[in-house]
Amino acid sequence: MKLSVLLVVGMLMLAISRQSLSSSAALENFSARDGRVLELDDSNLDSAISKFDYVLVDFYAPWCGHCKRLAPELDAAAPNLAGLKEPVVIAKVNADKYSRLAVKHDIDGFPTLKLFMHGVPMEYNGPRKADLLVRFLKKFVAPDVSILDSDSAVSEFVQSAGTHFPVYIGFGMNESLISNLGKKYKKKAWFSVAKDFSEEIMVVYDFDKVPALVSLHPNYNEQNIFYGPFEEKFLEDFIKQNFIPSPLPINHDTLKLLKDDDRKIVLAITEDENEEKSKKLVQLLKAAAYANRDLVFAYVGVKQFKDFTESFGVNKKSELPKMVVWDGNEEYFSVVGSEVITEEDQASQITRLIEGYREGRTEVKRINGPSIMGYIHSLIGVSTVLIIVFLVCMFMLIQSINKEEPLRVGTREEADRASSSSLENEGKEYSPGNKED
Repeated sequence: MKLSVLLVVGMLMLAISRQSLSSSAALENFSARDGRVLELDDSNLDSAISKFDYVLVDFYAPWCGHCKRLAPELDAAAPNLAGLKEPVVIAKVNADKYSRLAVKHDIDGFPTLKLFMHGVPMEYNGPRKADLLVRFLKKFVAPDVSILDSDSAVSEFVQSAGTHFPVYIGFGMNESLISNLGKKYKKKAWFSVAKDFSEEIMVVYDFDKVPALVSLHPNYNEQNIFYGPFEEKFLEDFIKQNFIPSPLPINHDTLKLLKDDDRKIVLAITEDENEEKSKKLVQLLKAAAYANRDLVFAYVGVKQFKDFTESFGVNKKSELPKMVVWDGNEEYFSVVGSEVITEEDQASQITRLIEGYREGRTEVKRINGPSIMGYIHSLIGVSTVLIIVFLVCMFMLIQSINKEEPLRVGTREEADRASSSSLENEGKEYSPGNKED
């Protein structure tokens, strides 16, 4: 019996060794210019991350429908990313099979994409269509601060930047003024300095003197201008305050923008954000945001995001629009006498609400649902479940070691049933929830 067990263990170790050697050889022969999606496992993922400067890893499960739809997009993007001046390697890992990697890299659903830049990971939340994915990833291999020397260079820079990141252009600025900030916030925005430009560009970007730092949010058609003082503290405040367009429409995607911002959120809740009266309110919020940059202004429609609005006590009987100040977590402030916004002179009502909040005329309430992170991570984490399963297995193993099984006589039929039951238990796999594209 012991000899049989040793033979089985030996065969398994030999198979694993051969697989490891095969995986290592595949990685060794792979070039960043190869243009194919690289299949990785627990024997070579760390080596690939160390070998290549930029690696986008798709943690997938074979049974996941979203993963199957993503795969051809990654196949199409791979040769284009391999052709960049600084190539980006696309790799994939069967995280359902290699569950230890799922735990190690905090994978809580499938597919999860992570970008490793010089070994440092960040979760990829950008587009997943091949052409948009390529444009998005160009951001991470671009210079910290691009130097633009003509009107056409400015236009090409803005166009190539796309719409997923804010864009900052320093007109008539010395590159050294924003070089540190460009490096610090490279993951969050595009940075450039325009050395030579015409008056036509000044008209296009609506600034009338230099130096000037222009921020653009192409996806929200928003633009802001900073004329100084050009000290790093004030520059950084302006840059950070313009990472998020204000007012911000609240949905599952934009909530991710708020999780790294510690400012309070002035939230307007309407019946339908697409109604004309809601659009007028949004314009007033935009004006208020310009005058109160220490706050984030946002809006959401019950029709668009009912579950979220219910967290703030909104129901069928609620008077809308309603405005509160949210801390982004589990509490929000209701300003006494200013929670409901009527149709008359809404600008003055918004002003009074902000004044009331600053003066402390508020009631603190708790939201009925999850915080920002709760909405973003609504699935049960794979790592949590796997840790629990691991602990249970370890406990059972210790119990079996300490408890000797008495020798008994049984029939072959009983033995067959026991063997069949054991195989069934060994074949069970954990299947974490899908993560939508």
